[in-house]
Amino acid sequence: MLYFDHNASGPLSPAAREAWLEAQERFPANASSLHRPGQRAEAALEAARANLAAQLGGNAAGLVWTSGATEAAGAVFGHLAQEAGAGAEVWVSAVEHPCVFESAVRSFEGRVRRLPVSGGGVLDLGVLQAALSSGRPAAVAVMAASNETGVLQPWEAVQALCRAAGVPFVCDATQWIGRLPAGGLGGCDFVFGSGHKCGGPVGTGFLSVGASPFRLRPLLCGGPQEEGRRAGTQNVAGAVAFAAALADCAVRFDGIPERLEWRDCFEQELCRLLPGVRILGAGEERLWNTVAFLPPAFADCRQRWVVRLDAAGVAASSGSACASGKEKPSHVLEAMGVPPGDADRVLRLSGGWETAWGEWEEVARRIGEIFGRLRVADASKESKTRKKAP
Repeated sequence: MLYFDHNASGPLSPAAREAWLEAQERFPANASSLHRPGQRAEAALEAARANLAAQLGGNAAGLVWTSGATEAAGAVFGHLAQEAGAGAEVWVSAVEHPCVFESAVRSFEGRVRRLPVSGGGVLDLGVLQAALSSGRPAAVAVMAASNETGVLQPWEAVQALCRAAGVPFVCDATQWIGRLPAGGLGGCDFVFGSGHKCGGPVGTGFLSVGASPFRLRPLLCGGPQEEGRRAGTQNVAGAVAFAAALADCAVRFDGIPERLEWRDCFEQELCRLLPGVRILGAGEERLWNTVAFLPPAFADCRQRWVVRLDAAGVAASSGSACASGKEKPSHVLEAMGVPPGDADRVLRLSGGWETAWGEWEEVARRIGEIFGRLRVADASKESKTRKKAP
């Protein structure tokens, strides 16, 4: 099976696996315990914290270990709701991940404003700037990179606008971390991510509040772990493995220009094989590992493209929430102007650092074969329809 669904979850990297196994062996104790094994576990946890904070360009003291981005988002918006005055809004981009949008809705019910994006999926900075000149929300949330299209958002410009307006800035960096240099993200008021997107273990993540002048109100209550910001026994091995995975990704960043060429060549081949295909976010800055596209429509659509690809030995994702049993298409595609009737055909391919160019070529070949069979079936059906006509 050719695995092209790294934006959903990636395999554990060799570096992370080795670090996790070693940490499990060397640091089995609770990091909050006062005996020597506990102190050694705490030292390993703090070393991993410092490692991650350095990559973010932030302060290690402001980094909180979490179970992932979903928990972090819940903690951030829960905190903001308690800090905000009655009636305060939060503004989120129209293409945010559900963990951000749903957390915002839960904590600010009826007070969530969506910020529009262009047809390419990029936040409209002019709209945000104008809104900030006349209003002050409890926070602005804009992701670093889209999980569905790979489109990069102008998070640095948003951060500058928010800082000038005295408004907290929340950045979901889940898809950015491990794929692009992360320096500067640590300067956001709130930034978070998950380990399993970049070669780390599932169930590990972080929330950085290093630039915030206040303490984080905890989502999980209990013990005083994480300086009182997140209760619960810390996952030492998970944190160590996450930090190792990110360090392993960082040494590969010199290869980004070549990977961007691979992506572009793949898209050119798609356009040759599938006349009329639409590459989502084309012309915008995007992640090197992500290609989201809308294939041409056929009369025979009883099986989704993602199902056909799975049968052909390719693991990919649908760009539509319909694929997960929901009735409405993806809000991201809707915000980008993709008609609802087309959304269920959108496909997302996302590779990893270990994905070779030959694998991209092979996926293109298999997509072309599927397209050819669909075209033949469509022509046959049209011919039969004409023959039956009076």
